[in-house]
Amino acid sequence: MLASELEASHVHKIKRAVIVAATVAAVCGMLLVGLYICRSRTNLKVKTERSGIMDYQNNEGHNEDLDLPFFDLSTIICATENFAINKKIGEGGFGSVYMGILEDEREIAVKRLARCSGQGLNEFKNEVRLISKLQHRNLVKLLGYCIQQEEKLLVYEYMPNKGLDSFIFDQTKGKLLDWSKRFHIICGIARGLQYLHQDSRLRIIHRDLKASNVLLDSEMSPKISDFGMARTFGGDQSDGNTKRVVGTYGYMAPEYAFDGLFSTKSDVFSFGILLLEIISGKKSRGFYHPNNKHNLIGHAWILWNEGRPLELLDECLGESCTMSEVLRCIHLSLLCVQQRPEDRPSISSVLVMLGSESAMPQPKQPGFFLEKDSNEGQFLTSKHESSSTNEITITLLEAR
Repeated sequence: MLASELEASHVHKIKRAVIVAATVAAVCGMLLVGLYICRSRTNLKVKTERSGIMDYQNNEGHNEDLDLPFFDLSTIICATENFAINKKIGEGGFGSVYMGILEDEREIAVKRLARCSGQGLNEFKNEVRLISKLQHRNLVKLLGYCIQQEEKLLVYEYMPNKGLDSFIFDQTKGKLLDWSKRFHIICGIARGLQYLHQDSRLRIIHRDLKASNVLLDSEMSPKISDFGMARTFGGDQSDGNTKRVVGTYGYMAPEYAFDGLFSTKSDVFSFGILLLEIISGKKSRGFYHPNNKHNLIGHAWILWNEGRPLELLDECLGESCTMSEVLRCIHLSLLCVQQRPEDRPSISSVLVMLGSESAMPQPKQPGFFLEKDSNEGQFLTSKHESSSTNEITITLLEAR
């Protein structure tokens, strides 16, 4: 090749190398910038959340005098064997619950809020703020909390018999709860609700009362737990509304599930469902009678109107029942699940009716009542309604 051609080829190679190097540098630079932005956003999110936690801990915690012990993370890790799988005793919408043993041999239950939960911090704030002020024998006791690193933990007294659902929905364990124990549990839940609705400093609506949120101590006494969804009212206020409906299908009152309206009467509706479950040993959600295809509410309503209410009774109860109490509880459950909130009794009236022999009003047709023939009934069960929830523009359903 001529010298001029060699020189031109050399210059071309240099230009190509420069272009490749510049391209690689540009790509690497863009990747680095992208990584920096992502890391900055992550750090900002963590910093914001920690700032929120610290603001809550410093401002609300001290100003409201929570008087709750702070548990060090290492203490809880040791007590739960680093959150071992065999220590896990429950799981909810915002995290898991672990059994632990402290160095002084006290048994505890640790609620570990999920890191991926966008509502974890609000859940944590709400539960600490509420339960720290509540003292009642039918409410679970909060022993302390832990906010450390990325963990948000609540430490409760340990309930050795776990949730009510583990008994009433199990044919074997259900036999351990004879009618006298079930009636004792019913009355205890009602007393706990009365404290929340009337006797505590603030009126509190639980909004997620269900069998799994009623824990049983060593003496089978009930304690209401999980106040992350609860709302408080001051003064004479007793109701409210929300665009974010949270709770569990099968327990939510109709006005709350569809319009976001909640009140003490929406808790009463949930209590009525719980009563039906305790009496029958059947889950409200997913139950359909094999002969008439009614849901649990509809089945109870039909039996009541046909004069056969005792057929609702759990088979494992046998002859241990006081039939007058059973009939009274079935009657009361149907009063609690009536369609219109104003027709339902207050929880204080419920307690009076549970402890007396006085006459009670006749129940009206309940909410979420399913007829076998859709032309025969006015109300639909949640099974059918769930297909139309997308048409509700003011309410976001967040079932647990």
